[in-house]
Amino acid sequence: MSTVLETIDGGTRYLEKRGIDDARRNMQMLVARQLGCTRMDLYLQFDRPLMESDLAPLRENLKKRGEGIPLQHLLGQVFFHRNEFICDSRGLIPRPETEELVEWILRWDLPEKLDVLDVGCGSGVLGLSLAAARPGWQVTLADISEDALSLTRENAAALELANVSTIHSDLFSNIPGTFGGIAANLPYVPETERPTLTTEVMHDPALALFGGPDGLDVIRRFIPDAYRRLKPGGWLVLEIGHDQASQVAGFLEKSGFSRIEVKSDLSGIPRFPLAWRD
Repeated sequence: MSTVLETIDGGTRYLEKRGIDDARRNMQMLVARQLGCTRMDLYLQFDRPLMESDLAPLRENLKKRGEGIPLQHLLGQVFFHRNEFICDSRGLIPRPETEELVEWILRWDLPEKLDVLDVGCGSGVLGLSLAAARPGWQVTLADISEDALSLTRENAAALELANVSTIHSDLFSNIPGTFGGIAANLPYVPETERPTLTTEVMHDPALALFGGPDGLDVIRRFIPDAYRRLKPGGWLVLEIGHDQASQVAGFLEKSGFSRIEVKSDLSGIPRFPLAWRD
């Protein structure tokens, strides 16, 4: 019978041999999930023997992790901006950069009541995080994927948010009205980069990743309509690829936006274009 520490050590070695980054943390998270505790709790249970009823599902998840299935999918959840979100293959695994975007928006001096639209919402982490932090806002979340929207609805229900609604829509095709703010994390990976992506990234929906030959097909189509759907004084903010800032800024200027700026993420990459409609 293996103890908690022996199980963590053995699983860590297994993951390291299969090239999994941060193998020990991964194994600790899998064990903690199986035992229904936190990673920190494990340090007080190193000598605890594990029953076969715990070891069997751990072995199965360990095998899947070694095959490149994302840790977040095996855990079934991810922590993002102060909240737990359900996480599975229906939506993109939330990236730290998107969390930076949420923090940036929430630091702005914005009205207590505001109609906000999240286009390409995926699992809903962007729009739902804004709704949770700003109860006076009405946040609409839209996606072309019904699977993604079902995940968004489950996350909204889990967070008990009453100030959100969802719409199945290809960009603005089914979305009525205008908004005070629009946020979007749209597909921006060039199709040419598909062969270079990791096994883990390829577990994300292709529909949410790839934006045509240069990665900008969806964004190029989205920006002019976004201008028309903003109220005067409204803002648009995007998350884009590492080398797309100048092109996207050009799209924004051509579409009539003013006060265009691009904020860098914590790695110094120009990641978040912001523009206003006068």
